Amino acid sequence: MERRSGGVRSRRARRSGITGRRSEWFAILWLAAKGYRLLARRFGGKGGEIDLIVKRGRTVAFVEVKQRGTLDDALIAITAEKRRLIEARIRQWLGQNPWAMDHHLRADAVFLAPRRWPRHVPAVFPLVL
Repeated sequence: MERRSGGVRSRRARRSGITGRRSEWFAILWLAAKGYRLLARRFGGKGGEIDLIVKRGRTVAFVEVKQRGTLDDALIAITAEKRRLIEARIRQWLGQNPWAMDHHLRADAVFLAPRRWPRHVPAVFPLVL
């Protein structure tokens, strides 16, 4: 096992981290092909993070990236608790980026599954800020 920041990370946790970073890069490429520009990646930290923050025109999208065995499993992976944590981080990001307050703000998701095209879902849930 590997020692990280005072703790021991399991092989499964390391593999999950690698898969997550790879999924985020696929999502960045997919969104860039649709005209979005990356503003931030992995904003936040313990207690919740926003995977990607992207902008296209007057829209700023806070994107959750989920990879699962099937697209259906990925779709249900954004729980109410995860939404609450994302919204808290969005408020934090907006506090640091007040210019975005006059933009259209949206919570998007990119779902990934093996042997499937990524699925970008704009406004996957309504924001309560």
